[in-house]
Amino acid sequence: MFKNISWRYFDFWLLGAVVLASAFGTTMIRSAVAGNEVLLPLINRQIYFALVGLILIFIVAAIDYRYWMALYRPMYLVILLFLITLTGFGQTAFGAQRWFQVGVLFLQPTEFAKIVAILVLARYFQATQHRPRDLRWLVGAVVWASGIIGLILLQPNLSNVVVLSVILGGLLWLNGVEVKHVIAIGAIGTISFIAIVGLTAAGIRIPFLQEYQQDRIANFILPEEDATFGATYNVQQALIAIGSGGVTGQGYGHGTQTQLRFLKVRHTDFIFSAVSEEFGFVGAMLVIVIILLVIWRCLRAAQKARDVAGMNIAYGVAILIFFQGMVNIGVNLNIVPVSGLPLPFISYGGSGLTSLMLGIGLVESVAMRFRQLEF
Repeated sequence: MFKNISWRYFDFWLLGAVVLASAFGTTMIRSAVAGNEVLLPLINRQIYFALVGLILIFIVAAIDYRYWMALYRPMYLVILLFLITLTGFGQTAFGAQRWFQVGVLFLQPTEFAKIVAILVLARYFQATQHRPRDLRWLVGAVVWASGIIGLILLQPNLSNVVVLSVILGGLLWLNGVEVKHVIAIGAIGTISFIAIVGLTAAGIRIPFLQEYQQDRIANFILPEEDATFGATYNVQQALIAIGSGGVTGQGYGHGTQTQLRFLKVRHTDFIFSAVSEEFGFVGAMLVIVIILLVIWRCLRAAQKARDVAGMNIAYGVAILIFFQGMVNIGVNLNIVPVSGLPLPFISYGGSGLTSLMLGIGLVESVAMRFRQLEF
């Protein structure tokens, strides 16, 4: 398990980018919750989760990722059990059951399910690397992912269903799925999207979507003209915050929309707007560059991986961070509907941060067991 460990090949550039992003995120959370006695404890909690996450990176990296993959069945069954239990006994918020409450902490199994899904898919692609890329191979990958995706859809948590579907699609593409199957999947996805948008715009209820989810889609397509207290209120406040930041921002702790609390959930979903307001275009670009650095190092680890499994683990984590970050920023810029996805390493969220750290630990494990990465 710990045989032939060489920390010489540990990717300190990746670690440094993660530490920098987490530290900056905690700093922004402090600004976002300043003056709010209820939210102030979140600062120390985020620091705690960040420190735990950093320890987990070293622990996970020290163990050969192939040992983690050998545990894919029990991990898969455990996460399914948690997700099943969550649908009946989880804490409900915003119309969805997504959390277990443990004392003052809220744990979100869905965040860890994404890492388990990457491991399970990596193992599947490793085991089937010499099989023809036919329909049977494609269905096998979909079946493994569907167990997790289906249970998350029941919460309901549509945004993370989309995240997992993108990870699945990305890994299928990287592992050589046939073009005809890509076209078929793309056609099904396009038709489904058009159907959802059309039914929502017509005011017709969709069984597997909650009312608030359809409201988000409807208000994105047909925004309210007077949204002072409407469903598009926070998106408008986010755009005002981003615009008011200018090039260099209003200064740390001096953002008007953030500090005067016009901008809601500014420490989670809309923290990018708070960054843009207080640090301007420069600060926003800095955050994007740091996240892109993390993604790049994951891609480099994938390219240097010793086997198909390691490649898929690193690519899977890179896809997760890229897509989740892109959607979060898109929400803040009103490019995509409000989704509830956090900005990786920046937004508040213990489960989200810890699960990402676990993913980075797996990538480091892949990088350590081949050869030193070139910068």
